[in-house]
Amino acid sequence: MTILTDARAEALFTSSLATGSRPEQHVVEQAIRTAVRARGGVRGCAADVAEEYGHHPECAVPRMRWARGVVEHVYRRRPRSGWALVA
Repeated sequence: MTILTDARAEALFTSSLATGSRPEQHVVEQAIRTAVRARGGVRGCAADVAEEYGHHPECAVPRMRWARGVVEHVYRRRPRSGWALVA
């Protein structure tokens, strides 16, 4: 995983989207932007995630699993068309 993936997942974790939802890319991107702005940046999102793990770990674990899954799905790498992959 990359630092960017981690930051996106933390922001999505703190968003108002429902755990278990399967939002489209534009919805995910808007939720991440809104969460980052509302918390004063990605560090604010990370702090809120840590607080949630401290107070409600039983809810935080499935929420983060969902957030990471959504981010990995929405931002998965796709090969550029017309480019050959070299092994």
